[in-house]
Amino acid sequence: MNILHVFPAFPESYWSYRTAVELIGRRALLPPLGLLTLAALLPGHWKQRLVDENVAPVTAADLEWADYVFVGGMGVQWVQAKDVIARAKAAGKKVVGGGPLFLAGYALFQEVDHFVLNEAELTMKNFVADLENGSAKRMYRSRDFADMTHSPTPLWGLADLSKYALAGVQYSRGCPFDCDFCNVTAMLGRNPRIKAAGQIIAELDALRAAGWRDRVFFVDDNLIGNKRHLRDELLPALIEWQERNGHWPLITQASINLADDEHLMEQMVRAGFDTVFVGVESSDPASLEECQKRQNRNRDLIADIKKMQRAGLEVQAGFIVGFDHDTEGTFQEQVDFIQASGIVSAMVGQLQAPPGTKLRTRMAMEGRLRGITLGDNTDGTTNIMPVMGVEKLRAGYAWMQGELYSPRRYYQRVKTLLKNFPNPRHRRPVTFNRWRALLRALWQFGVTGAERVEFWRLLAWVLRCRPQLLAHAIRLAAVGHHQRLIAERIAREASTAAAPMPMMQLPLATMR
Repeated sequence: MNILHVFPAFPESYWSYRTAVELIGRRALLPPLGLLTLAALLPGHWKQRLVDENVAPVTAADLEWADYVFVGGMGVQWVQAKDVIARAKAAGKKVVGGGPLFLAGYALFQEVDHFVLNEAELTMKNFVADLENGSAKRMYRSRDFADMTHSPTPLWGLADLSKYALAGVQYSRGCPFDCDFCNVTAMLGRNPRIKAAGQIIAELDALRAAGWRDRVFFVDDNLIGNKRHLRDELLPALIEWQERNGHWPLITQASINLADDEHLMEQMVRAGFDTVFVGVESSDPASLEECQKRQNRNRDLIADIKKMQRAGLEVQAGFIVGFDHDTEGTFQEQVDFIQASGIVSAMVGQLQAPPGTKLRTRMAMEGRLRGITLGDNTDGTTNIMPVMGVEKLRAGYAWMQGELYSPRRYYQRVKTLLKNFPNPRHRRPVTFNRWRALLRALWQFGVTGAERVEFWRLLAWVLRCRPQLLAHAIRLAAVGHHQRLIAERIAREASTAAAPMPMMQLPLATMR
């Protein structure tokens, strides 16, 4: 059996980091962790290949080789997934769909032969058994949640890791919180399920054996969902592993209550974490209550963010506009908050109601659903009817993008962060690729870029006041260049932004 795994291309967006990735000579941000984990669940005698279309397109030869084409991805990739599936079907191949894209939107993909949904650790074995017996069904689902201690090490050998800026590891699934716009709990539950510390160490060892020596993203939706195990088991193991293997930088996602635990933050930094993505969403308590993000209520959010930054964790954050309590003044308030906080990478999206969320149920009951969405809330559209009106939301959102990612505003935030950030504990080795990236940055941002004046001002300040953070400053300049290009595109398209996909007869809850 020849299995071709295909990961569709990401559309150009904040999440692709295309220009920043290209600066360091890579082709894509992350290898497809889900497909690589799935591959490890398939029979050893099956032959497998991976094509990540963010790196290289699927060829006719790839399709000719395959018996089955397995397609996986996120909702944001739905258009590109349609194209991959059409090419596979035109080549006469059977297509298997799985992952969050198909879990939320399988009704959009009538041409797919088999769906293997929910967690592959539970559903894939039944599909494989039926396929080998010639009795494969169209749909495989499970209402149960997988035991993460049975999740295998991804088959890194299928991917050309030299093409990626980051590698991915998953420690846990699920989140203890229940924000009404988020489908994580619908997909993965509210009781975080975790891998043993030894599994994570084995995955890092496998990455090292595959030649990886760079940044690793712990892709958990909330790394601190099980604080006790994280504090007592995983972080001590990571600290020991880092001492043996040369201190790889780590990135993750966590809830704002991380700021309450200084010892945990210190542990995380010792373990190698230097960046954490936090869902802030709004600085307005009424909007936070509306979306049931109660973990962010009754806090000085800026003080919490500064505390994490001082501990050595750069805070990236998500924000949402379009809540019922938002007004035309919300856009300025959000910009002011982001500037004061020193959150350099602020991912601002319009409120959307994906399948499986409580928000979608409420919007349907109120007659306010305008269409369906599969997960890209930074594409300039919303699938709900906001209280302030679609046009005001669209215009305010476009204005925010222009403000936040103008060179002046962006570089102000970089300086605010670096003033508050400690020196790195470990120096990364200077390699040819890093020197090449530096020269490209100096040319692209300091000579040809629209940000060149602010870029040189920042570098002069960094060299004078915080020289140990020069590499950090260059990296943030690269991220800002990418995000500015996306923001400018959003502003250009604001008056003609595409409508969401039309309403279809999708169930209100399709996750389980």
